[in-house]
Amino acid sequence: MYDAIVVGSGPNGLSAAIRLAREGLAVLVIEGGDTPGGGTRSGELTLPGFVHDICSAIHPLGLASPFLRTLPLADYGLSWTYSPTPLAHPFDDGRAATIEQDLEATAAGLGRDERSYLRLMRPLVGAWQGLMDDYLGPLPLPPRHPIATTRMGLLSIWPAVVLARGAFKSPEARAVFSGMAGHSMMPLEWPATGAFGLMLATLAHAVGWPMARGGSQSIASALVAYLQSLGGKVETGHRVTRLSELPSAKAVLLDLTPRGVLAVAGDRLAPGYRRALERYRYGPGICKVDWALDAPIPWQAEVCRRAATVHLGGTMEEIAAGERTVWQGKVPVHPLILLAQQSLFDASRAPAGKHTAWAYCHVPNGHSGDVSAAIEAQVERFAPGFRDRILARHVYTADQMEAYNPNYVGGDINGGVQDLRQLFTRPAIRLNPYRIPAGDRQAPRLYLCSSATPPGGGVHGMCGFHAAGTVLRDLN
Repeated sequence: MYDAIVVGSGPNGLSAAIRLAREGLAVLVIEGGDTPGGGTRSGELTLPGFVHDICSAIHPLGLASPFLRTLPLADYGLSWTYSPTPLAHPFDDGRAATIEQDLEATAAGLGRDERSYLRLMRPLVGAWQGLMDDYLGPLPLPPRHPIATTRMGLLSIWPAVVLARGAFKSPEARAVFSGMAGHSMMPLEWPATGAFGLMLATLAHAVGWPMARGGSQSIASALVAYLQSLGGKVETGHRVTRLSELPSAKAVLLDLTPRGVLAVAGDRLAPGYRRALERYRYGPGICKVDWALDAPIPWQAEVCRRAATVHLGGTMEEIAAGERTVWQGKVPVHPLILLAQQSLFDASRAPAGKHTAWAYCHVPNGHSGDVSAAIEAQVERFAPGFRDRILARHVYTADQMEAYNPNYVGGDINGGVQDLRQLFTRPAIRLNPYRIPAGDRQAPRLYLCSSATPPGGGVHGMCGFHAAGTVLRDLN
């Protein structure tokens, strides 16, 4: 008999298992895929020798996470690679705005918005650890760092376009902020979308935007190896369809979205909770392309060659229009592209002299169409001659993303909409969102540890960490 079984081996599931195993509990992780990792997997999607990240690629939260940064993952093979510039955002005139890790250098590059950028970001960067502890911490809380957290909260509540217009005068500064806010996967006119831009900029200056050497799979491999060193077990290739399939355990933690919980444990759920999960809202999906290239991307703006991450979307107005279009159920003609070029800074990703690139755009949830032509057109717009360098491509449409990982419902990689209605109350309004209320008193006790709980999406492991804390308190 196990003390705890975790269904799903994404960063949250593995973090939950590690926290429990560190307390001496007997833990088994069961993964439906052939390899563990959830959103942190890599593979040769195009040609032999070209290693592509299947979902997540750039990992500032992997370094900033209050839990992951305490783990000895370097001892288990994880090392981080940085680009000289975390982010570049090119424009049609051949120039590009950048987010450098150095705060003052970034501000200086924004010209007339230099002082405005420093005034906005310096207090947040100086308090980054406290902000991470509070915003990724357990709920409810009073904040442990009330001044910094309150300041961040007052700024974060604003829509991204309102915050950008209020803080900056130049189109360049507004555009680069809007590109970061676009990670929210919501219309930039919605409240709290500014929080995503603020948080990503803060992390760029505080810890950088690193990638895992050898591929994002290295993160999962290190977590698994550390868990096994603590006595935990991991079983792959077993997709759980009913709780009755599981060995005996005192607690079962589900690293699943609400739809997965309903499928696996629907007959165990309290009626009100089941209805709440049925109403849970998912956001846009993504269409993702991986390329094998015979040379680096030929950017017009030279500084783009220094950045592992490049946002392709033009002006703030163009980015906002594109994200709004997605929520209208249509694919933008000029979508915001989030692109990573890992092989420029990690030679293990491609054969000598060759390169990889990774990119996606947002599309309506469940969209089955291949929009790689629109993605490549945006790259070509800022890097003429790009298409001539493509050796092979691999495309995941939104529905194919879900087929690959059922947690990506409709291609939604965030595990559900992260707006004000569903950020701190995901997946239902409960004092403890990690404990699943059952309609009976049967064993085992059920818990939710996925990104459908606070603090939401991202490779930080904190959803699993908090769920494991609830298990430890319940099991005494």
